[in-house]
Amino acid sequence: MHRFYVRPENWNPDALTLSGPEAHHCRDVLRMKRGDKAVLFNGRGREITAEIVDLERTEVHLRKLHESNSPPLRCHITLGQAIPKGKNMELIVQKAVEIGASEIAPLISERTIVDLDPAVGGQKQAKWRQVSIEAAKQCGQNWLPYVHAPRKVSQFFSDLDPGAAVYDRRKDSERSNTTFDLRLIGSLQPDALHLKKILVEFPSGHPPRSVLMLIGPEGDFTPAELALAKSHGCRPITLGPIVLRVETAALYCLSVLSYELL
Repeated sequence: MHRFYVRPENWNPDALTLSGPEAHHCRDVLRMKRGDKAVLFNGRGREITAEIVDLERTEVHLRKLHESNSPPLRCHITLGQAIPKGKNMELIVQKAVEIGASEIAPLISERTIVDLDPAVGGQKQAKWRQVSIEAAKQCGQNWLPYVHAPRKVSQFFSDLDPGAAVYDRRKDSERSNTTFDLRLIGSLQPDALHLKKILVEFPSGHPPRSVLMLIGPEGDFTPAELALAKSHGCRPITLGPIVLRVETAALYCLSVLSYELL
């Protein structure tokens, strides 16, 4: 069945309505009719199988048939990704949704090739959020990761000072007092450790429940940025003997974390 996204603030199981682009996609692209069934989700774990009862010019109305709730994944993984060139960030966002990231924080590092002013950054954020919605629709993910606005690396770490709040997708609100159990940064430096050596430090049966994973841009983070990350508790990890492309590094790290922790 086709899946459609309904924003949490518009989620009403007793009066299900598709509007805007979702209604257009349902009515004009897929050409769905009265009596057709669809799946609606709100990005916060709720999913409803519904039947179309009416199609208007700007809205599609549905009747609930069955409602379910998907629990969040066991580990809250935040990907801090230095923005790569081209459309690679869109690929990273798409695959991060599929793998199960809870947050995606686009970073502007000293070696980031893309130069984003606030206006362009806002447009990019909106585009990446739409990419995340489309990915969730396709892969059956009922929890949407929060895609942050692009920030410089220094600002990002400033926001991670003690007492700073991070997004918690277990709640309808966008902010909570969740903190990271583990902070990691991909590194080519000789002091980088394998992730398994770090995870064994956690007591048996008590793996980290919230992880920050930082991936650098083309050319990697600068020594100053790496030192800043370390000063904020990030532990360098090696991604193996082969130097990976940015998008490969992100997917590699998320896959390993997913395998070990989700």
